[in-house]
Amino acid sequence: MENYLHIILSTSGVYVFIIIALRVLGKTELAQLSITDLIFVLLISNAVQNAMVGSDTTLGGGILAASVLFVLNLIFKKLKYRFPSIKKVIEGEPVLLIHNGKLLEKNCRENDITKDEILQAIREHGSASIEDIDSLILEADGNISVVSNQYKHHSIRRLKKRKNA
Repeated sequence: MENYLHIILSTSGVYVFIIIALRVLGKTELAQLSITDLIFVLLISNAVQNAMVGSDTTLGGGILAASVLFVLNLIFKKLKYRFPSIKKVIEGEPVLLIHNGKLLEKNCRENDITKDEILQAIREHGSASIEDIDSLILEADGNISVVSNQYKHHSIRRLKKRKNA
């Protein structure tokens, strides 16, 4: 029984540590995994395994550790839904990187986003340059959302057509 309590406490500690570490590392670490990031995640999971279960390599110990992770994840999801301020602390907030065709360099620097990464996101969206973009947002989950002037103008034209009809 004492060993199971150790597994519960250790697993909880590792879970909270990983959340804090990912939050400190920044948003881009989450959505844009490179090969080195993937290897990092795999090695972290291996490194913390012993910290969670200790010498208990039994099926019961593994299932208990996994169950604690599932329960903690569920609790955090419920807390984030019920208390938006907790969600902001854990996940952060979206950050505007381009506004009206202008690169917001300070926001890019603070979030470790290079101009090359922004240009890649713009090209993936089908636009050619920063000037074509109305808004580019680094979302809290690390994804990048792009709203181009082309889309914005298309939407405005469609609304005007509806008004005139």
